[in-house]
Amino acid sequence: MYNSFKKPFLGMPAPLGYVPGLGRGATGFTTRSDIGPARDANDPVDDRHAPPGKRTVGDQMKKNQDDDDEDLNDTNYDEFNGYAGSLFSSGPYEKDDEEADAIYAALDKRMDERRKERRELREKEEIEKYRMERPKIQQQFSDLKRKLAEVSEEEWLSIPEVGDARNKRQRNPRYEKLTPVPDSFFSKHLQSGENHTSVDPLQGLGGLNTPYPGSMTPGLMTPGTGELDMRKIGQARNTLMDMRLSQVSDSVSGQTVVDPKGYLTDLNSMIPTYGGDISDIKKARLLLKSVRETNPHHPPAWIASARLEEVTGKLQVARNLIMKGTEMCPKSEDVWLEAARLQPGDTAKAVVAQAVRHLPQSVRIYIRAAELETDVRAKKRVLRKALENVSKSVRLWKTAVELEEPEDARIMLSRAVECCPTSVELWLALARLETYENARRVLNKARENIPTDRHIWITAAKLEEANGNTQMVDKIIDRAITSLRANGVEINREQWIQDAEECDKAGSVATCQAVIRAVIGIGIEEEDRKHTWMEDAESCVAHGALECARAIYAHALQVFPSKKSVWLRAAYFEKNHGTRESLEALLQRAVAHCPKAEVLWLMGAKSKWLAEDVPAARSILALAFQANPNSEEIWLAAVKLESENNEYERARRLLAKARSSAPTARVFMKSVKLEWVLGNIEAAQELCTEALKHYEDFPKLWMMRGQIEEQCENMDKAREAYNQGLKKCPHSVPLWLLLSHLEERVGQLTRARAILEKARLKNPQTAELWLESVRLEYRAGLKNIANTLMAKALQECPNSGILWAEAVFLEARPQRKTKSVDALKKCEHDAHVLLAVAKLFWSERKITKAREWFLRTVKIEPDLGDAWAFFYKFELQHGTEEQQEEVRKRCENAEPRHGELWCAESKHVLNWQKKTGEILAQVASKIKNTF
Repeated sequence: MYNSFKKPFLGMPAPLGYVPGLGRGATGFTTRSDIGPARDANDPVDDRHAPPGKRTVGDQMKKNQDDDDEDLNDTNYDEFNGYAGSLFSSGPYEKDDEEADAIYAALDKRMDERRKERRELREKEEIEKYRMERPKIQQQFSDLKRKLAEVSEEEWLSIPEVGDARNKRQRNPRYEKLTPVPDSFFSKHLQSGENHTSVDPLQGLGGLNTPYPGSMTPGLMTPGTGELDMRKIGQARNTLMDMRLSQVSDSVSGQTVVDPKGYLTDLNSMIPTYGGDISDIKKARLLLKSVRETNPHHPPAWIASARLEEVTGKLQVARNLIMKGTEMCPKSEDVWLEAARLQPGDTAKAVVAQAVRHLPQSVRIYIRAAELETDVRAKKRVLRKALENVSKSVRLWKTAVELEEPEDARIMLSRAVECCPTSVELWLALARLETYENARRVLNKARENIPTDRHIWITAAKLEEANGNTQMVDKIIDRAITSLRANGVEINREQWIQDAEECDKAGSVATCQAVIRAVIGIGIEEEDRKHTWMEDAESCVAHGALECARAIYAHALQVFPSKKSVWLRAAYFEKNHGTRESLEALLQRAVAHCPKAEVLWLMGAKSKWLAEDVPAARSILALAFQANPNSEEIWLAAVKLESENNEYERARRLLAKARSSAPTARVFMKSVKLEWVLGNIEAAQELCTEALKHYEDFPKLWMMRGQIEEQCENMDKAREAYNQGLKKCPHSVPLWLLLSHLEERVGQLTRARAILEKARLKNPQTAELWLESVRLEYRAGLKNIANTLMAKALQECPNSGILWAEAVFLEARPQRKTKSVDALKKCEHDAHVLLAVAKLFWSERKITKAREWFLRTVKIEPDLGDAWAFFYKFELQHGTEEQQEEVRKRCENAEPRHGELWCAESKHVLNWQKKTGEILAQVASKIKNTF
């Protein structure tokens, strides 16, 4: 139902722009809560650190008003430009404003160009007018300068020099000289008794006489006469000199700093040694004085004060201060020790004696007292007196025992262990001085008193070993582990291994091995045992404890008897650090446990062969055949053994047998090589052809075929062999190099270049191919092209050591050092770069540095034969015979197989039976140090 009393507009939205109450005159209002509390102009602002002029609300309001109001004063108004500022600077700068400014700027520029000639003409006229009114000095004298042309030479020379207007004294200032009056002057005029008011110019002496004789000092006159006593003046002078000498005569150590006879020459010793700021010294002195006065019983204050004075050179003040400190702090050990240090010899002894009275239990003071004594008997007396008062001090006992003879030391130690039963060092020292039986008793007592120390047990084991009871050593060590665990001691494996290493170095091998066996397995997870034990063995070898390493390997082989890697590591250890007998014994055990490990059989056979026991080596290889039938390695080892011992027919039969039973590419290659080196070229060619039917993808066969043809001067056949090989083995870098060398030999440089370029396309990022390309251009005399190629090579192979090594010597001598630094940055651990640096030092005649770098090279890469050859050549020129022999032996042990120069000699047909030492000498003889 419609309600007539309800207004029709209620509930409807208000019309647009409607403001409630506006029709009846009501307006909106704002309360204080909307705008915040009212603030007076003098109220302080919220910023506590506001600068002056901004500290009140009124100041802030005034500043804001000043910023908002623009300066429209008359002084800021110009008739043409108006006000200096912009009237509309507060308004927004829009795009149309920017366009307007650009138009105005273009107009100004155009108008300026139109008036340019008139303006420049006007400016020129103004400058000329200004110069007419105010001419330069140069222009003012121009007419006089022109007249100088008329001056004759005589007139010019007659012009006087410009003189100094000052008087002579001002021009030549001289310091006033004062000459001391000699004693003879006074004595002469005193005797004459005359009064003088001036000096006789003939004497040339200065000074005036006293009016009458009686006015002289009475002490210097001879009684009853008017004469001056010259003897007393000399005595006074000597007394003054003695006083000055005594002030600086003694130092802390009691020795004279200044030589009395050469006092004037030793004045430098009086210069203060402190080079710091004097103001700092004064501040420190004042501060320390305040500390002393505030707390006079604080020992560090007195010590610091004394040391400050000592540093600044005031030694006597320092002594006085520290002695005052001993009075204020008589119970401070440090103060007494500092006082004894600062005082000279006898005074220091007196200070220490006084300190002992105040501190009869101080060990450090007794030690200092003994140090001050120079006589051994006096030292002993002091220490024995100290031990009467402080019998529990281990340090005093040790110091006293060190001064005694062995027999007296034993007696003292027997007393010492009674007074200090918990000192392991004293017990062990006593045990070392006793006989075997007494030492056992001493160690048993020590174990009772100190059941938690392992050193006593280890010493007992060493004692038994030294007296031949090696069977007791293991028992003692086992009991030690059990006893220490029972007493709650944790068995630290690393500490025990360190003790074992010390036993090894002391020669106690059985004790060392017993300790290793007892603790090697403690605290290691089962899966980590092998890895950890190998690391322990390497660590022992690095520390020089070879018996420890041998014991670790022996234990590891007991636990892992079928692990080939452990046997190998043990075998290499014996090879490097053991004897031939120990190596062969180990290898016999190794092949019994690992009969399938070919390398162990081969190591055993090689050891026998090196010992020139060829039958034994054959028997080992025969056993190896039984365990490893048709093994390529063992077949080839047998062939090498026979061929090295000139049993060529046996070697041929073995190879024929191998080709039928175990045909491989290497067996065929060795067959070809044997016939080749023996001069049977046709047989070698036939074998090579047969081998290539079966193994055409084996590049070494193609290389040998080509080299045999080259040797027979059949260049076309050699080229054909290399080309066929490259079709089958396009990624064989040596094949590409051999073909390139062949073309270069026959004079086809362009073809050789093309071959190397093709090789680089087939084998990108191959440093050897780039290196050969560079060398080819260098040998052809095209050094610029060689340098360009080297730059490209280093871009493609930036981490290649052989390229960087070659790049160093492509540079001119002044730039080589810089290039070598770049090479080392890129290839820090590359043997070729290290060798290049060594050669660089050699070329500069820096012998010591060159030797260091050669050693570094052969250490980082012992398989690089070139490094050994250069090193040997270097020692031949600059080293002794011992150094040359050492390099040769190390090279023979390393048996290098790689290196460009090395392989060229070692793989040559004529050198196939030569030993490593002979090849080393041969390669070194062919090296020309033209680098």
